[in-house]
Amino acid sequence: MSDAAAIKAEANKAFSAKDYATASKLYSDAIALDPTNHVLYSNRSASKAGLRDYQGALEDAEKCIEILPSFAKGHARKGAALHGLREYPEAVSAYETGLQIDPANDVLKRGLDEVKKAMENDANGPFAGGAGDPMGLGRMFSDPGLVRKLESHPKTADAMKDPAFRQKVAALQASGGMADLQGMMSDPRMLSVLGVAMGIDIDAMERPEGSNEMPPGMAGSSQPQSFPSSSTAEPQPEPKAAPKPAPEPVQEEKEEAMDVDDEEAAAKKAAEEEKQQGNVAYKARKFEEAIEHYTKAWDTWPKDVTFLTNLSAVYYEQADYPKAIETAEKAVEEARGLRADFKLVAKAFGRIGSSYLKMDDLENAIKYFQKSLTEHRTPDILTKLRETEKAKIEKDKQAYIDPAKAEAAREEGNTAFKAGLYADAVKHYTEAIKRLPTEAKSYNNRAAAYTKLLAMPEALRDAEEAIKIDPKFVKAYIRKALTQQAMKEHTKALETLQKATEIDVEKKHTRELEQNMSNIMMEMQAQRAGETDEQTYERAMRDPEVAEIMGDPIMRQILADSQQDPRALMDHMKNPSIAAKIQKLINAGIIKTR
Repeated sequence: MSDAAAIKAEANKAFSAKDYATASKLYSDAIALDPTNHVLYSNRSASKAGLRDYQGALEDAEKCIEILPSFAKGHARKGAALHGLREYPEAVSAYETGLQIDPANDVLKRGLDEVKKAMENDANGPFAGGAGDPMGLGRMFSDPGLVRKLESHPKTADAMKDPAFRQKVAALQASGGMADLQGMMSDPRMLSVLGVAMGIDIDAMERPEGSNEMPPGMAGSSQPQSFPSSSTAEPQPEPKAAPKPAPEPVQEEKEEAMDVDDEEAAAKKAAEEEKQQGNVAYKARKFEEAIEHYTKAWDTWPKDVTFLTNLSAVYYEQADYPKAIETAEKAVEEARGLRADFKLVAKAFGRIGSSYLKMDDLENAIKYFQKSLTEHRTPDILTKLRETEKAKIEKDKQAYIDPAKAEAAREEGNTAFKAGLYADAVKHYTEAIKRLPTEAKSYNNRAAAYTKLLAMPEALRDAEEAIKIDPKFVKAYIRKALTQQAMKEHTKALETLQKATEIDVEKKHTRELEQNMSNIMMEMQAQRAGETDEQTYERAMRDPEVAEIMGDPIMRQILADSQQDPRALMDHMKNPSIAAKIQKLINAGIIKTR
């Protein structure tokens, strides 16, 4: 459909430039891609009218109306085409039908006025059978559909195959019937053309020699009668024109329209009553009864899509989700044709999305929730969309899990790491994590690769994730401490290693832990060399945790007591929470040990 829209845009440009031939062709190309688009037929009708192909314009206008009867502009196109074909009463009817749909439409009003003026001009003008055109030939030969009539009529079809004869007909058309008609009538075929143009049987009009009767169908015309050459002949009186049938009374037409309106009002009222009964049954959870009422409401008055959205809601409550989707889709389709409120379309799309969600089809659920929000944004659908998107992400993750492939990817990462290809190692470890996100080793290995790439924040995050997955994973604590050390966060690195020492109950990593702690202590001493007590205090207080400890009245009292009696500090260290805080102050240099 996007291609059709692009072609339509190009056609619109051609139409604006009055290149109607190009516009008509482009609209045809767009119609081939989107044959149910009423606007394309409407636009091609206008293009054909610009080319004076009024018959083609009429066919396109009627197709437009067939697709969407409520499209007022389609009736305007039909009126314009009929105007061009000089079928004035039909044109008036087309415009009036359009005005019933859109009474304020200026295009329809203007078109109706122009048709009525054209009817008046044709009735009173110089080519309406007056002295300028005694036989009314101007109107007959200016008919755009004349050639088509001649080609299809059995009396003239063969003659129209003769190029020279077609040229004569064209000359008559060009002159409005005022060319050398007498000379052309020497060709007997032209008499048949005249008959087809006038809509009469010329063969039946031939009169016997010497007869002065008017031929059938010629009575009432202003054509002078032909008389015998005898001087004793008396002129015959001109027959009177047959009276035209009187038009139907306008009042009768109005009454008929009123009857139709009353019938529609009664149907609408009956449908509303069925809807109300359906609502009562729905609230009482009498779903079969509700279905019956909503279905009957729609059948009675198929112009209110709330009957269908309510019916879809019943199927949803019955857990008949495919039926709920089918009914809601019908509601959307009908709403488009009826040009219903976009909120109703949004509601139907929301129902489709909820049904797909119940069926665990998260992809379609997301699709229709998005469509609903495009029509009308509501908080409940927005919430459903966000929750469904999160659920789909998690579902996709779970579907991707494969322990065997995770192990293979981790081994590939180890190989790349040993070869010094740290970026490739990160890529393989990432794949291993996706395949098995509960494996702490892959996070820890990726942290090591990130460290080699000097991506310290990423390395720290992976080490912490590995610890979160496996709190007893000593290697992850060591990796975290080394990362903190590289980030010059020596106090935090020392605390991490102290925590690892507590966890390493089997003492498998004692030597490695002690070595790392020693390295960090040496760096801390080198960093703090030459610091005064005031500088040490100022540096330590930049750590929010140290500042919080020092602001605790209990800890301040403990520190004051320890200055008077250092042995009291050892007593306080027996309390684990106090011991952790004191160790924090020791690491920060607030409390100095010998």
